[in-house]
Formats: sequence, C-alpha cells, structure tokens
Amino acid sequence: MPQTADDMDAVAVRTWCSLALEALGREREAIDAINVYPVADGDTGTNLYLTVESATQAVEAVFAAHETGATAPVAADAVRAMAHGALIGARGNSGTILAQLLRGMAGVLAVGHDADQLRRALAVAAAAARQAVAHPVEGTVLTVATAAAEAAARTEDDAGTAEVVQAAYEGARTALEATPGQLAVLGRAGVVDAGGRGLVTVLGALVEAVCGRAPERTHVAVPALPVADDCAAAETEGGPAFEVIYLLEATDDAVDRLRSRLDRLGDSLVVVGGDGLWNVHVHVDDAGAAVEAGVEAGRPYRIRITHFGADRVHPHTEPVQRAVVVVVPGDGLRGLCKEAGATTVLARPGEPPASGELVDAIRRAHAREVVLLPNDAELRHTAAAAAEQARSEGVRVALIPTRAAVQGIAALAVHEPDRSFDEDVVAMTAAAGATRYAELAVAERQSWTMAGICQAGDILGLIDGDVAVIGEDVSRTARDVLDRMLAAGGELVTLVLGEDIPDSLADVLEEHVREGYLAVDTVVYRGGHQRAPLLIGVE
Repeated sequence: MPQTADDMDAVAVRTWCSLALEALGREREAIDAINVYPVADGDTGTNLYLTVESATQAVEAVFAAHETGATAPVAADAVRAMAHGALIGARGNSGTILAQLLRGMAGVLAVGHDADQLRRALAVAAAAARQAVAHPVEGTVLTVATAAAEAAARTEDDAGTAEVVQAAYEGARTALEATPGQLAVLGRAGVVDAGGRGLVTVLGALVEAVCGRAPERTHVAVPALPVADDCAAAETEGGPAFEVIYLLEATDDAVDRLRSRLDRLGDSLVVVGGDGLWNVHVHVDDAGAAVEAGVEAGRPYRIRITHFGADRVHPHTEPVQRAVVVVVPGDGLRGLCKEAGATTVLARPGEPPASGELVDAIRRAHAREVVLLPNDAELRHTAAAAAEQARSEGVRVALIPTRAAVQGIAALAVHEPDRSFDEDVVAMTAAAGATRYAELAVAERQSWTMAGICQAGDILGLIDGDVAVIGEDVSRTARDVLDRMLAAGGELVTLVLGEDIPDSLADVLEEHVREGYLAVDTVVYRGGHQRAPLLIGVE
C-alpha cells in the first residue's frame, strides 16, 4: 500500500502513474463500453490506458537513470517526464486531452509541489485543456476537470495535500454523475461521459498515491447493448470518416495557423503541447489534407490515420488469414515458437513488453485474424489494450489469457489455421487452461510466503503463481514441485531450462517422472536467457 505523502514528490508521481495505469487496465473495457461522444467508436478506455502507459514508461526511465547514481529523481524530473510521456503517447480525443491536463499540472508542480501548488496545478490544467480544444463542450472531460479544480480551490487554506486531492476527486466524481444531463447523447444512451470517467479513475489513483488508500470505486453505467454499435449510426452519421493524429515539431505561430486550417477541415480538433513539440488530433474527411497542413506547419511524424468503422487490413501486400503472436521469456522459446509459425515478442528479464510492442507484432504478423498469447499474468491489461488497438485497425484479435510460457506452448501445439477462427481459439484456450504451470526462483530476501518463511538464497517453487515449496537446491525443489503437480494427475510434463541449468538436471527430472508416474511423458526445451531458471508445465 502506498505511504501517505505530504506533497507530490517524485516517488508520489511514480506511484500515481503506476496506480493510474493499473486502474485504467481494470476499467478499460467498461469505459470503452460507454464511449458515445464525440464518436461512438468504443475506444476511450483503451486510448487513456495507452496514454498513461506512455507516461508511466517515461517516469520509470527517469528512475532507472538514477539507479546507479547517488541521488534520487526530484519531483520536477518526474512530473516533466510524466507530461512528456503522455504527450508523445497520447491516443484519441480523450488521451490527447489527458496529456494536456498532465502537462498543465507538470508546469506548476515542477517548481513546487505542496498543497497550494497542487490547487494551482489543477486549475492551470483545466484551463489548458479547454484552450487546447477548438470547441469545448460541457458534459465532457473538460467539465469534470474544471469541477475537480474548483473543488480543490474551495479547500481550507491550511488543508494538506491529502485533503486537496480528496476534494478534487470528489468534485470530479460529482460532476461526472451530472454529465448525462448536460450532453444529450449521454442522456439518450443512459451513460456518463467516458473521458470524464477515465479522469475520475486517474484522480482516484492520485488519491491512493497521496493518501495511502484507494477511494471508493465509482460505478460505471454500462448499457444493456454496446453503445458503440447501438448509437454509432445515430450519433456519427454524416460525420468525418477519418481520425488523424500526429506529433508535430513547430513554432507557436505555425501551430496557431494550423489550428485555424484544421478547424475548417473537420471537427474534434485538439492540439496540445508547447515548447516546439505538439500532439495534433482531428476528425476529417480528407486525411491527406490534414497531414499536408501539418507538413506546412512544421515536421509531423508518428502519423496515425484511422478510418471510422472501416474493416481495414494492412496495406502493400495481401495479408494471410490467421497468425499467432506469442510473448516469450527467452531466446530459446523464441526460436521454438518461430519454427511453429508464430510471431514473437521477447520479454527480457525485468523489461515486460509495452502494448505498443504487442501492437507492432500484430501488424508484423500481417493477418486478418490474430491469436494473442501474453504468457504472463502481469501482461493481461497491456495485452488487452494492444488487442483493442489492433481491432480498431481492422484486425480480428482473440486474446487467450495465458499466464505462463508453458501454457502458450500448449496452446500453440493445438493451433490449426485451417479450421474456423472460433474453433481454433476454443481449442487453444482449452489446451492452455488444462496446463498447470510452475517455475523456480531464487529468494532475494527473507520474506513470508504461502509455504512459510524463506531466506535470501533459498530456491522457491511457485505453482500457479504461489510459493508452494521452499528448498535449498534446484534439483530437490524441482522434484518436490513435480510431485505436487502430478499428484493431481497429468499426461505430459514440459520442462523449459534457463541458460545456467545443465542438461543433467533435465535427465534427473525425466527419470524422476518416468519412475514415479507411469504413462507420463516429458519434453524438454532450452529457454536460453530467461528470468526463471526452470519453467514447468503439466498437462
């Protein structure tokens, strides 16, 4: 649980980003489901998640840069990194506005981060977000941000940071509940504003980061039918066909001219940033003209063009029908999965892949249908966001929530691209679900576990994510883990050896299975450089 913070120091900012990303991961689908404005395309939660993910990565990079130094990051470093990360990674209308809110806060918190500065930061952020939107509309995230700032401003002069952030959260939540009465499309759909709901989630994470406890979760009103399908035709008929987003290096004067030109070309115009770097978002019918306007203003890059409602496939070459994208923990399994025809993403020890890497892998697979195997429980939100992003690009994606590499191997083993997509996904899901998984790890410190107290250097045997065995050597611990797993039955044992594990250990474990468990086969793979010295699967 986060510790109570007296002000918004660097650690509090880091914690805020991490908690916000986790919270948006939990609520992404629910927020997507209530997305009806400005376009009912069902991606607001995903866009907010991707934006905060970029902000979080930027903050983590700052802390990583200080790991070998004598000093820790200061608040200014963290908030500036947060704002910059959100700016370069902003997605969609909602993500772009959130990036401007964070940028507005960072400009104030970089020079002071007590309660008074936080009040001012919230006010500056709300004003900056309104200025970034060409035609502000009440009942949206802008209304919620303003209410949060006003509620914070009403706190007592001697109030601490905790009281200020709590007041901002409560003000935002109250404003969110009123949005259906302010914006007709929300009232007809029976939902609150999706962008506003996402901001409440981000502010709730701020409360937890500063106060050390999570606020009461707000109920998300989700209609019986998917809003994006039920209301899209009614609310966006005749609207622009394309969403255009790009980063732009340009002067302030050039951006002022760009705003005027893009405002004439389309709607939902949001331009955020400053100091020579901007994020441009607009909905238009002529995507080429929107990009051309950016070229005339400066240097646009990271250009993304999405055709609303289009069943698009990747350009230039004819896509294959189906592919599998697999996250693997080491080079050994990477080669194995490639031989099986899968597109791989390498998860290096301590460096889990971001959603952007997964989206890039889905694009590289160049298929109309993709099965995504994350192979890590901690990647569930990241993989879900990547799948949603790929779907918005016209790719049919099925996410099988594999929690370990051995489950992914089992799923890949039964993959048959010639059968129907649904049948293939069902078979792969069943194979993964029927595979229990375990791994060995080395304890870094003394700690309490489900199996008792371990000491630094002990070998831990984790079964389905929980410590089940504490041992002194790899061989004995591995045999104990196998015995526990096979006590419930099994037909096949899969062993994946890390680069420092000798082949002789595989021989010992194969003999142990052969002598103690009749009719159970064992297969051994070399995993290469991976986090765990040994992975075990039992089917």
